[in-house]
Amino acid sequence: MLASIISSGMSKIGRRDDLGSRELFAEAFTECMEKVPNVDRKDIDAIYVGSQSEIYERQIMYGNLIAETAGLLPKPAIRVEGCAAAGAIALRSAIIDVMSGLHDIVLAVGVEKMTAQSTEVVTDALMEASEPTLEQSNGLTFPSIYAMMAMYHMHKYGSQVEDFARVAVKNHHNGSLNPKAHLQKQITVQDVLNSKIVASPLKLFDCSPISDGAAVAVVTKKEIARKYTDTPIHVLGMGCATDTLGLYSRNDISWPNAAYLACSDAYQMAGIDASKIRIAELHDAFTINEILLCEAAGFSDRGKGHLLVRNGDTSLNGKISVNPSGGLKARGHPTGATGLAQVYEIFLQMRNEAGKRQVDNSDYALAVNEGGSDAVVVSHLFDR
Repeated sequence: MLASIISSGMSKIGRRDDLGSRELFAEAFTECMEKVPNVDRKDIDAIYVGSQSEIYERQIMYGNLIAETAGLLPKPAIRVEGCAAAGAIALRSAIIDVMSGLHDIVLAVGVEKMTAQSTEVVTDALMEASEPTLEQSNGLTFPSIYAMMAMYHMHKYGSQVEDFARVAVKNHHNGSLNPKAHLQKQITVQDVLNSKIVASPLKLFDCSPISDGAAVAVVTKKEIARKYTDTPIHVLGMGCATDTLGLYSRNDISWPNAAYLACSDAYQMAGIDASKIRIAELHDAFTINEILLCEAAGFSDRGKGHLLVRNGDTSLNGKISVNPSGGLKARGHPTGATGLAQVYEIFLQMRNEAGKRQVDNSDYALAVNEGGSDAVVVSHLFDR
């Protein structure tokens, strides 16, 4: 057991026109602290903040911004990067900090205010996480990059656009049960297939929305966790791996090798395998990616991830519940916050606080957060 999470909070995810990062964080932080009333703010020794881009709010110093908002100056507050994996990197940093013995209680934060900018500006900001020489200069976007992955998976393994659509339908159903989700409307396979083509074969409903939001978690040593709560959740394992920025440098663009390595490291550290996982929050920025990550996480054989959703195995009450929160696809994808939004869902699930989307027998859970096109992947494995 590496460390424990004693509390977590998340803002409502969506288009929050009236709020900036300060207010989004404050919303998540207030919920988090209310769950552990015997933790005083002064007990928090350090802060790690994940944020994807300085472009949206013209702000680089998110560490200082969050520390000031939380009333935690002059505590050390460090911003970490990794595009959409920034939130999980913040959590990983907090865990390592606690494991090292440097601090007893550390706050991990993820935050992003994206909707203040146009879709074009957001797209450009996201593409700063892609390979510059060929991908950026030739006008590729992340939808087109993941569309290439999808096309190759279809060609090599026989997945179909209907399988991608089923991922969206499942996650919209889960999101409809999540009062904090960006998209809470259920859809059908036909709705997905009839939606506008973004980058063939991916349609509009195969893509996660541009969102605003924040999520936080309080990490401490396992030895003192029950001093603050009767129901902590524990970090059993974690992993982090990288791959080339550009798809053209990879041997198989349908295999997320960094995710496979990150998950393998988490399993090895925890001493369990994929068969024990009951809940997984996977980085479904595009529907194809949930399928790829199911394979990388060991929930299916390589090339057969699409059969899981086709057979209903990843539904809310299926063999393994994948993205019970609604995932990036429906809960929303405020990039820097996404990794900690995944953890917030797992925190609720493992404390039986997830309401209508509660998954039974959730002893072990996995979170997989990705930056770039599987260029950096962070995994965390939890138990009650």
